[in-house]
Amino acid sequence: MIKNERQFKITKSQADKFAAAIQELKASPARSMHPLLRKAELDGMQSQLDDLNEQLAEYAALQSGEIKVVKIHSVAALPLALIKARIASGFTQEELAKRIGVAEQQIQRYEATDYEGANLTRIGEVIDALKVNVAIELSKLKEISA
Repeated sequence: MIKNERQFKITKSQADKFAAAIQELKASPARSMHPLLRKAELDGMQSQLDDLNEQLAEYAALQSGEIKVVKIHSVAALPLALIKARIASGFTQEELAKRIGVAEQQIQRYEATDYEGANLTRIGEVIDALKVNVAIELSKLKEISA
């Protein structure tokens, strides 16, 4: 997942390089490579390009406000949802840091580690700063006896 503008630019550059490499490979005469190997090489490169383009599209959709709701079904998915919410809210890491009173580098660390080092209080501050609605449903699983 692309988490900031720097990563967006790097990913865009990588996608452009893959696209150029694919075009170059398609335009070049078949080397002394077996056709199946050549196809596998092209397919692999195209798959990587598709993944990069998907990440670029998701980031652009978040930034534009096209994506407004991020649904998660587990607590483990909360960190990425917070990052997506920040992007969708139009906040940079620096702006979020100012809102919760920490250094920008702290937000960068939180996001780089998917909020691994953040306690629940800090996560609550991030949620409040982003002004996102969080609905949590806790339910006890019923034991099934055979």
